[in-house]
Amino acid sequence: MTATTPRVGQAAATGRGEPQTSAPERARELLRRGFGLIGPRHPRHSMTADQLDALALPVADDGVVIGVDAENRPAVLGLNRPLPYDVVLIGGLWTVQVIALRAAATGTRVAVETGRAQEWMRMVHAMGGGQNGMAVYDVGRVPPLGASAGTPVLVVRDCGMRPPRGRVVSGPWQSVLTLLPYVSPVAPRLVRQARLVGVQRVSPDEATELGRTMSLTRAEMDSLPGLSDGLTLWCTDRDRQYVMTQPTDAETGLLGTPRRMD
Repeated sequence: MTATTPRVGQAAATGRGEPQTSAPERARELLRRGFGLIGPRHPRHSMTADQLDALALPVADDGVVIGVDAENRPAVLGLNRPLPYDVVLIGGLWTVQVIALRAAATGTRVAVETGRAQEWMRMVHAMGGGQNGMAVYDVGRVPPLGASAGTPVLVVRDCGMRPPRGRVVSGPWQSVLTLLPYVSPVAPRLVRQARLVGVQRVSPDEATELGRTMSLTRAEMDSLPGLSDGLTLWCTDRDRQYVMTQPTDAETGLLGTPRRMD
């Protein structure tokens, strides 16, 4: 014969003939001994299979909200990845600074490699003098940053029309965002190497050259010279998406309103 062990909280009669207590009495005893409170009692919720479609939740990739798409939905850029990730933006400094600011706000360490440090120091000072995730370095002076899953890094390269090959390149948990103000002679190489390319307003000749390099449609090429400030066409090998970057009040106070020209 085998004996069964009573479950925790379940009363059992002893061999001495002690009576089994009722549920309310057991509950009062548990409360008296400090074993926890009894929570509210609610009826079970149930639904039919046809009603499950109504439980849609806005789930998307983790990342930085860089604006809204054509349907006014948040557009999210996932910068923190376990594989190397290169991004090129042919556009203005304002958009790159918004992305860097928002990346730092999500916990990403931002290292800015630039030849115009004065354009970035206002952001650094506003974030606590470099103690809150952003540091500025001269061109070619970015040290090893020790990126990891716990401390991802974004390297922003603001090095002009012909950025030199950087010592610090993309790697696991370290993405690189390169800003080109215009379509320079090095642009085709950087665009081909990038996983993601953003294009803001450019001249018709630049749009034609980008169309050949990036296999844009005629409609996409024709749209580029007329893009408004803050609007970017983001492109991967297969996808295209127009995104409007809208600043918060704090970003407007720090960086001003959206602009293509610096």
